[in-house]
Formats: sequence, structure tokens, C-alpha cells
Amino acid sequence: MKLFSYSSCSTCRRAIKWLKNKDIAFELIDILHSPPSKEMLISASEQYGDRKYLLNTTGIIYRSIGSEVVKKMSDKEFFEKLHIEPRLIKRPFFFKTNKCFLVGFKEDKWADILL
Repeated sequence: MKLFSYSSCSTCRRAIKWLKNKDIAFELIDILHSPPSKEMLISASEQYGDRKYLLNTTGIIYRSIGSEVVKKMSDKEFFEKLHIEPRLIKRPFFFKTNKCFLVGFKEDKWADILL
């Protein structure tokens, strides 16, 4: 299991603390230096049913691009942009298996899937 995280993200720090408190082993990965692969992002998008759930819509990068521009991107453009600009990805991004991803941290949802 891999947790893609950003060190200054308070939500990521809460997720890390929760995982450690539950004794759940994971590999911690700096999302800025080693972002999820395009294949992981595509699989996560398929699991969630819409690519919009992968977006960090409160971040500066997203706001500078604009929601209308993002909506008009083809899937190829969208996933390429997320891969090259990982600050666009909602964090934390948790990879359990090719069919199981958790995006953002909601303790009850994480407990349902990981415990």
C-alpha cells in the first residue's frame, strides 16, 4: 500500500497519524517528487466514477488554471496535467490495489476499506 502525501498538507498528516495508530503498514511517498502514475490516476478516476474527484479544487494551481479549462480538457490532457503537476491531485492519495484507491481523508470511509 502506498500513501502519496505532501508534507505541508494537514489532511495528509492526519491520515498518516490515523494509519500509524491503526498499525496499517504503508509506503510514504512524496507526491511532488514521485506522483502517482497516469495508470493509477486513470484507475482511481474509474473507481470514483468521475475524474473530478481527483482534483484539489482548493489549491492555487487549480484556481490559476480555472475550472472551465479543466472541464474542457480531454482525458489524455487531464491525466497528463495531473501527472506533471501533482499539486492538482487531491491529497492524500492512497493506493491499496489497482481497484482500490482512497482520495482525500475521511476517517469513516478509510476505516470501512482498511479495517
